[in-house]
Amino acid sequence: MSKVRIFGREPAVWLAVAAAALKLVGAFWAGFTPEQQSWCNAVLAAAMGLAVAIIAHDGIVAAVLGLAQALLSLAVGYGLDWTADQQAVVMAFVTMVAGAFNRTQVTAPVPPKPGGEP
Repeated sequence: MSKVRIFGREPAVWLAVAAAALKLVGAFWAGFTPEQQSWCNAVLAAAMGLAVAIIAHDGIVAAVLGLAQALLSLAVGYGLDWTADQQAVVMAFVTMVAGAFNRTQVTAPVPPKPGGEP
């Protein structure tokens, strides 16, 4: 099974670049209000999570992380007074919980070799 590549990169990378570029334009040149920027960030985060989940066949983890980023973006845009450090800690926790759940749901495509050989 071959992986889809665009200019040597996976589509998820280009989606992330496009989302970051749109956030950059919105923050510095488009003159969005904080609420508009919050909605822009939220929509992009949710769309990115869903797209990466579909493209990477990731199941639910990427979608959950995108939704968490979207909700956090909206909360901050509408008055949640958290520092960047606090936001990062919450996102790290959500990532860890989603990853721990995902770990129990997937299996390796081949069984491990006897004796723990690599």
